[in-house]
Amino acid sequence: MFKRFRRLRINETLRDLVRETTLTPNDFIYPLFVREGEKIKTEVSSMPGVFQMSIDEILKECEAIQKVGLNSIILFGIPDVKDSVGSECLCEESIIARTIKAIKAQFPTMFVATDLCFCEYTDHGHCGILDPKTQTVDNDKTLEISAQQALVHARAGADMIAPSGMMDGIIETLRTALDDNGFENLPIMAYSTKFASAYYGPFRDVAESTPSFGDRRSYQMDPANRLEAIEESLEDERQGADILMVKPALSYLDLIRDIRNETRLPLAVYNVSGEYAILKHAGNAGLVDYDRVMMETLLSFKRAGADIIITYHAKEACILLNQK
Repeated sequence: MFKRFRRLRINETLRDLVRETTLTPNDFIYPLFVREGEKIKTEVSSMPGVFQMSIDEILKECEAIQKVGLNSIILFGIPDVKDSVGSECLCEESIIARTIKAIKAQFPTMFVATDLCFCEYTDHGHCGILDPKTQTVDNDKTLEISAQQALVHARAGADMIAPSGMMDGIIETLRTALDDNGFENLPIMAYSTKFASAYYGPFRDVAESTPSFGDRRSYQMDPANRLEAIEESLEDERQGADILMVKPALSYLDLIRDIRNETRLPLAVYNVSGEYAILKHAGNAGLVDYDRVMMETLLSFKRAGADIIITYHAKEACILLNQK
């Protein structure tokens, strides 16, 4: 006799009872972009629904997202002044530091992760100090200033540091610096498997971080390399990362599952700007049922093995989840 799989699909309650993978607001981290000024909330044309905001508007957004059950954010800073080494993000009154302090003062339970990189802060748009001979990022000099930036974030009250520059040795460097300065309990979420992806295009609009020359393929990963991707994440685990990450997410579901099978650490994915923009513009054009495609996409990340989803869809997804 053949098996009748449809017995367990016969009504909604039964489908809910046997569902293997679920989404909740606790799965999401919401990216926010802060810039200098007041009363600034500028929508990014390539990413409808995503804004550059001044600190006062960031605080309003934090209030709004908490009301829909979303309590975790990752902050990106957009400075007014940039230079060759990203000096602005190394000072105690950087835009990120002031934003963390303001959020924690008004919303003490908000979980604030911070992106740690230099691409938004350098006048050349690359993720660290350039080697003048090779015109690529000098790995070890960038490690030194990355440690300085991490301590700025830690002293401001960040709940988690997320270094995104793909420098070799970054996790060990940050772990040592944090531990030596009394922040041994501050977790690190490693951008452990981050590809040199074309899906990042719209992010460079919102973060104003397009490289002034060349690209980032000398430090971000080749999208063709599966085994190297696994080893990148396992190396960050060995160096002391608390959470691993795959970025982008949608075109790398195989890697999410591969890394999930190799580690017991929590695993995050970054549902990046291009992935978001494709769905947004298709939904706005009436080509797809946006809400259903969005939730199906987010569910695929959990099913592949992710514990945490960093996504620009987070606020919308929480609203839909609250309606069920």
